[in-house]
Amino acid sequence: MLITDLFEETYIALSANKARSALTMLGIIIGIASVIAMTAVGQGAQKSIQASIQSAGANMLTVYPGQQRGVGTQIRAGQGSAQTLTQADAEAIKKTVTIAKGISPELSRRYQVTTKGANTNTQVIGTTQDYATVRNFSIQQGIFLTDKNISSIAKVAVLGPTTRDDLFGTDANVIGKIIRINSIEFTVIGVTTAKGGSGFSNPDDSVFIPITTAQRYLTGESYNSSIGIQAPDEASMMSIQTQVTELLYERHKIKDPSLADFNILNQADIVATASSVTSTFTTLLAAIASISLLVGGVGIMNMMLTTVTERTREIGLRKAIGAEEEDISLQFLLESVALTFIGGTIGIILGWLIAYTVERLGITQTSVTFSTIGLAFGVSAAIGILFGYYPARRAAKMNPIEALRFE
Repeated sequence: MLITDLFEETYIALSANKARSALTMLGIIIGIASVIAMTAVGQGAQKSIQASIQSAGANMLTVYPGQQRGVGTQIRAGQGSAQTLTQADAEAIKKTVTIAKGISPELSRRYQVTTKGANTNTQVIGTTQDYATVRNFSIQQGIFLTDKNISSIAKVAVLGPTTRDDLFGTDANVIGKIIRINSIEFTVIGVTTAKGGSGFSNPDDSVFIPITTAQRYLTGESYNSSIGIQAPDEASMMSIQTQVTELLYERHKIKDPSLADFNILNQADIVATASSVTSTFTTLLAAIASISLLVGGVGIMNMMLTTVTERTREIGLRKAIGAEEEDISLQFLLESVALTFIGGTIGIILGWLIAYTVERLGITQTSVTFSTIGLAFGVSAAIGILFGYYPARRAAKMNPIEALRFE
């Protein structure tokens, strides 16, 4: 049988009952669309998380205070809130780790910040001029903190755009305005550019003041909540981490690493961990969506078995005039593959449209890749072959005499 004849017969067979063919393809369409959309959501989430981590600062390490609860445990007590990192530690790191592009000690707490007619509860970060470099910040209005502000213990503040909007309104010119933190007046000298974020770690919903000012007027202590370190490149991150670890072991007189009163987070490790988690999440979403593909495959098999039964006399006639088993088998297998291939194509388009709509509506970021589309096409063809094989073989094995007698 010629290939053109096969395709012509396939078209005639599928178009003979358009409603049944369309309903059979519906299962494949829904399954493929679900896989495409779910995978796009998972991959979009992965890219969003990676971008969010990278936006916090390139090639960054962060030193946190906190002690392990016991040998062999993974839980750390008081991470970020313990008082084991001092300003002297930050200065020692700055003197020792000379290859670092920037080192910014940070003292962070939430306070009620007020101005005339408005107030907000936000994160107040005491830090140095290197914070903007380490954390990849840029200034929208005014300037960031300077060495002079730090050394003079100046009562100045830089606002995040969300805090600015909460206190003074959208796009207001706030340079020189007065805010109060713990009833202490601070003069606004700058506003940072929006970076995006949410929750308690939103950099846009923050107030930045000199760390010396925070220690003297707000906390009365010389400890740090964390110390941010920016490496010149990714290759030097491990070297810097080793230097800082050895320095703090020596300064804190720590001989047993399991009893360390600090820990260091490497940004590359955070990105790798986040990527691993989101990759697992994407796989899980795709696996759940694939269940509908299995249901669609069963629908394909059910339709093909019904078709074989309805066309029993046709099969007997074909075999009686010389059609080989391979011809009969190939005919029904091609019909099955055609159903899944057409359904898969429609499903891919529908899945892409769903992912596009989700992103346009601002629900979440999505990402449809060529590898996902290629995989969807492959799965469509595989389902057609897998679930169409048994009906095709059943048709091919029919006895022509018995088939011709069938009513």
